[in-house]
Amino acid sequence: MASDHGGFPIKGRVIQELQRLGHEVTDLGTDSTAPVDYPLYSEAVAREILSGRAERAILICGSGAGACVAVNKFRGIRAATCHDSFSAHQCVEDDDVNVMCMGARVIGPELAVELVRDYVNAKFSGAERHRRRLAEIAAFEANFGK
Repeated sequence: MASDHGGFPIKGRVIQELQRLGHEVTDLGTDSTAPVDYPLYSEAVAREILSGRAERAILICGSGAGACVAVNKFRGIRAATCHDSFSAHQCVEDDDVNVMCMGARVIGPELAVELVRDYVNAKFSGAERHRRRLAEIAAFEANFGK
């Protein structure tokens, strides 16, 4: 779990919900509303997942867009910005997303909590068409991600 200063106002509520749901949470920052650069927190989240220390992560910035762009630059990361319940579960079920990004200036804390529940409870379907599409994305990373 990480946020920049824009996401900080709802991060604590998200962490509480994750813990209530029985998840171990690693708080990768930030710890205030003092301005920071979101790419640093996107990198921290990517490294946690790519190292195997975390299976999935949640990343919050002001809009959800900037942090999502940054974290998607890491090979093996599949991030989606979600501001509705359908996207929060569908991105895992179909696309095996491992980072959900949210915009704290777009949604409030209660909707964020609802999206977190949808995201963490979702499971990848494993359907052949979804596995095939993920393989195509992996090929992009292998061929063009250098």
